[in-house]
Amino acid sequence: MVKVRKLQERRGWAWWLCVAILKPTMLTVTKHEWIDGEKIPADGGCVVAMNHVSHIDPMTLGWLLYEHGRLVRYLTKDGLFHVPFVKYVVRDARMIPVSRLSTDAAQAFDAAVAALRDGACVGVYPEGTITKDPNGWPMRGKTGAARMALETGCPVIPIGQWGAQEILAPYSARPHLVPRRTARYKVGDPVDLSDLRGKALTNDVLHEATDRIMAAITTLVADLRGEAAPRERFDPRVAGITEIGNPHRDQRTDEKGRRA
Repeated sequence: MVKVRKLQERRGWAWWLCVAILKPTMLTVTKHEWIDGEKIPADGGCVVAMNHVSHIDPMTLGWLLYEHGRLVRYLTKDGLFHVPFVKYVVRDARMIPVSRLSTDAAQAFDAAVAALRDGACVGVYPEGTITKDPNGWPMRGKTGAARMALETGCPVIPIGQWGAQEILAPYSARPHLVPRRTARYKVGDPVDLSDLRGKALTNDVLHEATDRIMAAITTLVADLRGEAAPRERFDPRVAGITEIGNPHRDQRTDEKGRRA
């Protein structure tokens, strides 16, 4: 039986609406398995770091955390804060706007740090986007989650997931609902960053912390998949593909351009 924890936080109308609509929908069209959910802190600031395999991930992770007593705050693409109606939802849910690949991202970091110090649970996908690894393994991580944790002293809770990509494939708009697919999640122990706390946040320190976070997530994913993870994490820059967006679409566009 899945152990759930009663929500203690105040939730606004956006969370009431999302739960009322999404929870019955998820229960109807998907199956889930949550392992070691009790490792999610019941209160206090924490960084929840998970691998990214599908556009459905924010919903499934939000559901997992909600059923274990936490409301997640995501760093959310700033474009959503300008979409009719959606902008009211993300604002009431206290999501954090971020403009990727721009200098404005620093403002999102400051807002995330303030939220953590205020006791929030901040959800982060350290890869920054859906993994580009051809076999779906966690790829090279960015340093944002590590920087937040070291700046605030809050714990990093790693979560590995596998199966959400079977419900909604990467970069697809057409979900697979019949038969119901199972998304599995495993929560790990806080990542040990104790020896790095208090040090200057140099690139070396941030990359070491990030490597530990990604290693913890990858170990959880390997447990769920029952497979050994690759020795080296996939790096889009080394592979020569775009870090953001659908790499297959970009490849098709390039091929069309060459043919033209």
